[in-house]
Amino acid sequence: MSNESTPDTLQTLDAGGTTYHYHSLAKAAEALGNLDRLPKTLKILLENQLRFADDESVSREDMQALVDWQQQGHSDREIGYRPARVLMQDFTGVPGVVDLASMRAAVESLGEDPARINPLSPVDLIIDHSVMVDKFGNPTAFKDNVAIEMERNHERYEFLRWGQQAFDNFRVVPPGTGICHQVNLEYLGKTVWAKEQDGRTLAYPDTLVGTDSHTTMINGLGVLGWGVGGIEAEAAMLGQPVSMLIPEVVGFKLTGKLREGITATDLVLTVTEMLRNKGVVGKFVEFYGDGLKDLPLADRATIANMAPEYGATCGFFPVDDETLTYMRLTGRDDAQLALVEAYSKAQGLWREPGDEPIFSDTLALDMTEVEASLAGPKRPQDRVALKDMKTAFAKVMEDDGKPLSTTEKGKLMSEGGQTAVGVAESYEHHDSQDVDLDGEAFRLNPGAVVIAAITSCTNTSNPSVMMAAGLLARKAREKGLHTKPWVKTSLAPGSKVVTDYLVAGGVQEDLDALGFNLVGYGCTTCIGNSGPLEGPIEEAIEEGDLTVASVLSGNRNFEGRVHPLVKTNWLASPPLVVAYALAGNVQLDLTRDPLGTDHHGKPVTLKDIWPSQAEIAEAVEQVNTEMFRKEYAEVFDGDETWKAIEVPQSKVYQWSQDSTYIQHPPFFEGMGRTPPAIEDVEDARVLAMLGDSVTTDHISPAGAIKPDSPAGRYLQERGVKPVDFNSYGSRRGNHEVMMRGTFANVRIRNEMLDGVVGGETRHVPSGEQMAIYDAAMTYQQEGTPLVVIAGKEYGTGSSRDWAAKGTRLLGVRAVLAESYERIHRSNLIGMGVVPLQFPEGESRKTLGLTGDETVSIEGLSELTPGGKVKVTIASDKGEKKLEALCRIDTANELEYYRHGGILHYVLRKMIGSA
Repeated sequence: MSNESTPDTLQTLDAGGTTYHYHSLAKAAEALGNLDRLPKTLKILLENQLRFADDESVSREDMQALVDWQQQGHSDREIGYRPARVLMQDFTGVPGVVDLASMRAAVESLGEDPARINPLSPVDLIIDHSVMVDKFGNPTAFKDNVAIEMERNHERYEFLRWGQQAFDNFRVVPPGTGICHQVNLEYLGKTVWAKEQDGRTLAYPDTLVGTDSHTTMINGLGVLGWGVGGIEAEAAMLGQPVSMLIPEVVGFKLTGKLREGITATDLVLTVTEMLRNKGVVGKFVEFYGDGLKDLPLADRATIANMAPEYGATCGFFPVDDETLTYMRLTGRDDAQLALVEAYSKAQGLWREPGDEPIFSDTLALDMTEVEASLAGPKRPQDRVALKDMKTAFAKVMEDDGKPLSTTEKGKLMSEGGQTAVGVAESYEHHDSQDVDLDGEAFRLNPGAVVIAAITSCTNTSNPSVMMAAGLLARKAREKGLHTKPWVKTSLAPGSKVVTDYLVAGGVQEDLDALGFNLVGYGCTTCIGNSGPLEGPIEEAIEEGDLTVASVLSGNRNFEGRVHPLVKTNWLASPPLVVAYALAGNVQLDLTRDPLGTDHHGKPVTLKDIWPSQAEIAEAVEQVNTEMFRKEYAEVFDGDETWKAIEVPQSKVYQWSQDSTYIQHPPFFEGMGRTPPAIEDVEDARVLAMLGDSVTTDHISPAGAIKPDSPAGRYLQERGVKPVDFNSYGSRRGNHEVMMRGTFANVRIRNEMLDGVVGGETRHVPSGEQMAIYDAAMTYQQEGTPLVVIAGKEYGTGSSRDWAAKGTRLLGVRAVLAESYERIHRSNLIGMGVVPLQFPEGESRKTLGLTGDETVSIEGLSELTPGGKVKVTIASDKGEKKLEALCRIDTANELEYYRHGGILHYVLRKMIGSA
């Protein structure tokens, strides 16, 4: 689009026999100034501004600010960005569709046509978060888990089937197909998009936002995308621009090549540690350097996937020959490849040797220096070299007040009749427990690996590390090694293609022999769907208060996430997951200590069974294009069970009061055509006072539902037995369950209570300790508003919209923290909760807060983006006044807040009253 104040940039290019129109960055440079050294991510944002220029939501000044960014490497300019498409997974997608259905009901109640609420941008929802590892270690595990999943989630899947027929531009990938990010990488991503518009074929960059923080994985394919809250994604699909400040872009230069025996996982854990230490929260990271020429696209995607773990908005890899090689391998057609190459080169988006864009800041890594690593015990950025794992676990025990004893080096340690030679520190501990499992007796000790899971889109999208795991399993099997009996093993690839090449390479049989049978295609252990441990194992852990371990090839290991009884969780490459299943304990230095003994009683070390790069490369050659074409040919069809689900035919969903999965949320109750005036907060009570790095996993309901929790009691009152609770994630469409599970994480620490771990608080003024939900309802009956007080990096982690929705439904009007992570801050605003920031140098600690205070906030009706408000904190000891920074950063965010939330604003706008 062009007008008087924006440059006319429409040009044509020919690719694959087709003529495309596109908005030329070279033409824009003639009017706006040279942009050759603009980071490629910002070139994509600039093209987006050119395409949507209208002098209202996008102006010439917005474009000029992007070009001028090169002068200082940063900008205070807010822009409106419109991604080409939206990606959802079912945990976040179900509540998204619930919100759309609820909006339709609200529009109908206002006397308007409900069909006006409809996605305007393409939306793909992939059901990948609902499969749990109920069955494992046997040939029927996959079939059994899918059957359980379909039965357990019938109501949810019926609802999604309704959404598929009720909404335009909305596709659903059925369960048992793959993980959304891997399906996006292998199939959905186009790198360059094309559509018919005004009688022309318009080409433009493939861009997206997704309702999962690991949407960033697609940046490995040269597609700019990142995770947003479900609320913000819904607004994007309904045609609203994503409001954002032009970001700083940190350049990460890669040189050299990985050494023999070093995996992409080791590389990504190193990159994550470096970038987290650098400080890239809210920034783009763009990779460059000649090391990219030898970095396979699957490795790039592994690094891009972990952007939330290093704190960046995204980790972008530019388009080059490797991009085309991967797209060709995965079955994209020749016409698409021709378009990607021609368009990327015409727009200056193609990576050329020696490219050196201007960046806000840079750092570099020589990949030859990367060493074998894990990360843990509870944060993905806490990298631990493999050789230091024994020491790292010993420190965990010491910090827990349970120091490990030492024994003479070289002593034979026997555990359940299976020996490990050369252990420098004893497994034995006063907390150790005797266990009898299926007639086999053994001693369960601290550091026992009770979960070993090859899981998560991070690594299961990468053929080299998956084949390495299979080859290591083969060599271990040949040596006569076995998985320890207390280890729960599982293999959950991100797509069916993985199974095809593991079978073709002959290694699936070896993985099966060690218990790594296929359990499902989806996010399992990585998101807390690890399923139960064997009963005797759980009993032993609880009785001995044992500090045990999980080792998983995932991207998240936050407290309480993997399994409530597993205190230490370690991220590792798939082959290391297999190795630790064989070793059975993290109290080992796998660079020296044996995993076990062979058929002849001889010690076997990791080095003895680690496959060479040449062996891995030969195995990876089994991966071929036909595998991808076969598995994605009917990706939206589903199996017979999916097809047999009955679908209600209606524009407006017919809510069932009896459903414990899908309920009509109260967000739009009593909503008028115009927003009410914003009122200040008077004499609010503190619902919780939290420390640093409180994650959205701590805030949002996730994982298992405890029977004695408020959510568990609610379900039992409605006739649901604990065995049928399913997970919080699967019940995100029921606000009654979710609000009861908000702030209910088993590891959350409310500083209002000394030494108490879990979702409890103190009601003031009664002083009674109770569940946070119960306290919130008591305050609600008393007519008392609430606030949450927190430390640094509040809301770290996944883009969990229920962390904000639940906060709102509990009656919280404001959060006062030292700093925020990007997505949760945005989500709070999207739900009408104001995020406030302590003045520099002030905190709950410097103010000596106990949580017994009242909090009053003045100036909310006169807010300006980035403005300040007056906060009065009162107690029987007097008053403390401070000027808090309002973290409503942009004018668009302020509009959303004034309307009571982003969806309220969108709804009013779509019916013409906003």
